Amino acid sequence: MDLVCEQCQNVKYEREGYFLTVDIEKGMQDGQGWYSSLVMVVWESLFMPLSCLLSIMLLCMLQEVVFYEDGEPIIDGEPGDLKFRIRTAPHDVFRREGNDLHATVTITLVQALVGFKKTIKHLDEHLVDISSKGITKPKEVRRFKGEGMPLHFSTKNGDLYITFEVLFPASLTVDQKTKIKEVLG
Repeated sequence: MDLVCEQCQNVKYEREGYFLTVDIEKGMQDGQGWYSSLVMVVWESLFMPLSCLLSIMLLCMLQEVVFYEDGEPIIDGEPGDLKFRIRTAPHDVFRREGNDLHATVTITLVQALVGFKKTIKHLDEHLVDISSKGITKPKEVRRFKGEGMPLHFSTKNGDLYITFEVLFPASLTVDQKTKIKEVLG
């Protein structure tokens, strides 16, 4: 609370922002779009004029939507600004860049050299086959076309990019070293 005027004891109140978690339509990116389920929640909780809600839906490509002077008024003063932001919640496996998804998968040294059979569970629970029959280098990135996020208002999807981390053994015995030298020469 900040004192604004020493003569009339007016104070300035600044409400802290709070997070409102809502599910939005598939294919939406950070800062892209507000939809009916979100609008209804916001409308019921903030009692905003309907014109503001319609403006939010129209300003669908902005990361922050500001309605000047549509916020709560200070005591005997002008109303503040009302701000909305959309942020994607972090995920344990996937990282989103536009409509593409990125993930890191760890494989053993043996798997990197001789190939492997492996699947990764996608966001919608379907399994994506990321198996390899050949050699996989450390930090190698493979693209899986059409396995990313759906493009909004489209039948297409982005791509899934898997970065492979190779887990090397902490140590080798003398016998193991000899055998590796014999094989890889």
